[in-house]
Amino acid sequence: MIQVVMVISTQVKPRLLKFYSFQVPNPLLSSIQAPPSPLSFFNTQQVLGQFPHPDQPLAPEKHQDLVRSVFQLLSARPNSVSSFVKVDSVFGPGTKMVYKHLATLYFVFIFDSSENELAMLDLLQVFVETLDRCFKNVCELDDVCNFNKLHTILDEMILGGQVIETSSEQIVKSVEEIERLEKQSSTTSFIPKSITERFTRKLSLISLTPNI
Repeated sequence: MIQVVMVISTQVKPRLLKFYSFQVPNPLLSSIQAPPSPLSFFNTQQVLGQFPHPDQPLAPEKHQDLVRSVFQLLSARPNSVSSFVKVDSVFGPGTKMVYKHLATLYFVFIFDSSENELAMLDLLQVFVETLDRCFKNVCELDDVCNFNKLHTILDEMILGGQVIETSSEQIVKSVEEIERLEKQSSTTSFIPKSITERFTRKLSLISLTPNI
């Protein structure tokens, strides 16, 4: 299952942040002393804090802390290494992260052990390709100015953490249809047809009446 989708700028600004099923890992994590590792700079307790129940969802004010932690992991990785990263200490046991770095943006999918790594990499590529098709070479400004469209594209791909569409062409068609319906609804007249017809006939009569 996909737990989190992130689009983060190189200025550590979250341009898209969507949580599906991510919940705070077992509270015991806050008391476990992790062995020295490349992630030793990250303190799980500081980010997750103390929670009274293992099923309590992550508080919104902690989102930025997670974004910073993910960005620290990504920015420290050279371009030559794998796009997969284990993130058990941040998102719970068995979780992994796949990412793609384009220009000033990091595209990130975080998923659990039930998902195939290569399938998630392909899905991430479909997401980026779809954004390119919708925005003509997507950039950070597109994400900022078209926030609702960005969410619409993602919702056409993933629903409740489950993949529902993997065809970039089909996703683009669905997004275009949604936009067409939105434009149509925004231009629909709320005046009853009978009133508009009478008003139109009256204007026609006035225009036909000779000036005296």
